[in-house]
Formats: sequence, C-alpha cells, structure tokens
Amino acid sequence: MSEAFDISDQAQDYNRFGLDGNPFPYSPVPAENPETYCGQEHATTTISSTVSKTLSTGKSKHLVITGKYGNGKSHTLKYTRSLLRDRDDIIVGYVAQPGEGFVDIYHEFMYDLGFAEVQNIAYEFLASVARDVTETNPVSGSAMRSLIDEGDVLLSEIVPEAIKRLSDITRFADFARAIIHMVYEDTNLYAWQWLTAEGIRYEQRKEMEIHTALDDDTMGVRAFTAFKNMLLELGYTAVFVFIDEFESIARLSSKDEQATLNSIRHLMDQNSEGLCLLFGCAPEVWQDVMSEYHAFSERIGQEVALRPLTNEHLYELVEEYLNRERATEESGIHPFTADGLDMILQRSQGNIRQVLSVCSRLLDAAAQAQRSEITAEFIEESI
Repeated sequence: MSEAFDISDQAQDYNRFGLDGNPFPYSPVPAENPETYCGQEHATTTISSTVSKTLSTGKSKHLVITGKYGNGKSHTLKYTRSLLRDRDDIIVGYVAQPGEGFVDIYHEFMYDLGFAEVQNIAYEFLASVARDVTETNPVSGSAMRSLIDEGDVLLSEIVPEAIKRLSDITRFADFARAIIHMVYEDTNLYAWQWLTAEGIRYEQRKEMEIHTALDDDTMGVRAFTAFKNMLLELGYTAVFVFIDEFESIARLSSKDEQATLNSIRHLMDQNSEGLCLLFGCAPEVWQDVMSEYHAFSERIGQEVALRPLTNEHLYELVEEYLNRERATEESGIHPFTADGLDMILQRSQGNIRQVLSVCSRLLDAAAQAQRSEITAEFIEESI
C-alpha cells in the first residue's frame, strides 16, 4: 500500500464529548424509517390534516410538498410513512421517483409493498370468500393460508367464486386472475411479474388465463384502481402513495410529461374515495406544472412549502442527534457552542442536508484535534 495513504479501521474516540459515536450521518441521505423530525410546524400541520381527513372520512385528498434540494422533502415523506405503516387498516407505498410514466409509478408502488404483502392480501380475499362458501371461518390471510396448507379448504372449492367476485369488484378479470394466482406455488412468480408490470411471455399469461399485457400507463391506472377497490372491499380505509422527486418529470419530453400528468389525473378522477397522494417536488417545477397543466394541479388541492431551518430549529435538531449517542444524562448542544451553531446556520443557510454534513465533519475534526468544544473560531479554521 502506498505510504501516501493512512487507512485504518480504528474507531474514532468521542469520549471527550460524552458521546459513544458520531451521531451525524457522513452521507446525509434520508433514513428508511426516520426517528427525528424537527421544525416545519406549518408543514406537519398541513400533512397531518391531509392524512387525517382521508383516514376519518375515507375520501381522497392529495397534497404536494415543495422545498429546495436538501430541505427535507424525502425525509418528510419517509417520516410520514413511518407514522402510518404500522396501521392495519391502510396500505402505504413509497415511490422514489416517477420514472418515465405512470406505469413506472405503479411498478415502484407494488415493489415497495413487496411480494409477501401482496400475497397475504390475496389470501385475505380468499378468506373473505371461504367464510361465505365453506364452513370455515378464517379471520386473516395467514389463517386462510394455514387452512389451505393443512387441506381443510381446497383451492378448487373457492377459487372460481373468488375470481368471479374479484372480477365484479375490480371490473378487471385479468387482474383478478393474477391476484388469485399469487397463492399458487407454480404460478405466483408469473402473477407477481404481471402485477408489477414487469412483463411476462404470452405462454406464461396463457397459463393463468390472462389475456392482456400490463405494459402502459392506461393499464397501470386500471390495475392500481382495481387493487385499491379490492382493498376497500376487504375493509381497508385507504391507500397512501408517496411520490418523491416529482420534479424529475421535467426531464421527460413535453408529450411524455403531459401523458404522465394526465394518467395521474385520471387516477384521481377514478378514485374519489380511499386514495391519498403526497408528492415531493422542487418548487420551480411545481410552479411550471401549476401554470401549464391546470387540469392536473387543480386536483391536488393544496401545497405546503418546506422552509430553511431557523436558529431555534437548528438547536433542536443538533440536540436530538447528539442525544442519540449520549453516554451520559447530559443534554443540550455541547460540544457545539452557540456561536458555533450560529456560524453553521449562516454557512448552510438553513439547509438541513448541509447542516448534518457539516456537523458530522466538524465533530470528527474536533475529535482528531482533541478539542473540547466546536466554536465559531474552530469552524472558521476547519471549513
């Protein structure tokens, strides 16, 4: 190894700060399940109202969250998802970016739910049918699966009726057959590929008696609506879809951008109940959407803008992160000093991503320099 490098796996010692480790991320990207959310009271109020209205009334309601890069749009969406995903009466899906059209949004939504979740929903539907056409009383998808595995209920007893009922509910017979085939060992992977719009061969579709391909935006809207209607029939309150980086639609051609927005508009028009869409979008792109695509933007209803951190929010954020690695009962912003945080706020202009990145670097620099405090003077020397 070259002597120019000094590579070591020795851990940095943060004991002088009363910390077990550096609590700030080296790469400040949103965690999958964030535990901390600071500031943005106006945004949390609006998001809470939107989500609560959907939960309490069952009526669809949508919201766009705007903010400059690094101000926390992804973090806000993922934090909201973390608050909702443990509820048994809703389905929550996160879409990292809208892709090339609505069929990509649908694909990402289904993948975020995952094979096991969709398969369990298929068993739930079979359970609802089994309660009516057999003498058994399965109360959940797992109970239905056990009855089938143990031979207490034969698939041949309930599948024809299940496909008929699900076709009536969804008005999409191919979707109904794909959902039911999620419980067959020899075809569930084909069914999953069809349901996620990955595309399967004609022979594989023929084996499941599926006649159409799920490969464009129109079919994506139809499949999503069918899925949501099935969930409402099973007693779910609503489906939540969080679409991040919505500004990437600006990279599409004008024709594709309009087609994507039209497809989402059709989705909203076809689902006046049980659907909540939350978008994360850069403000300049959202302004363009509002000025050029009225038919779409008017259906969103509300926008809330994330703001840069204030001095008070910065103190709260830094304290919450430090408390994660506190080795003592101490609290507060130590080893950062007040003038140090003031300078960080000034340099970062309140951008959360930059704040976390700078704090991480400064804590390491202070540890290596054996400093006990991170002052404005030290920051001036270090960055």
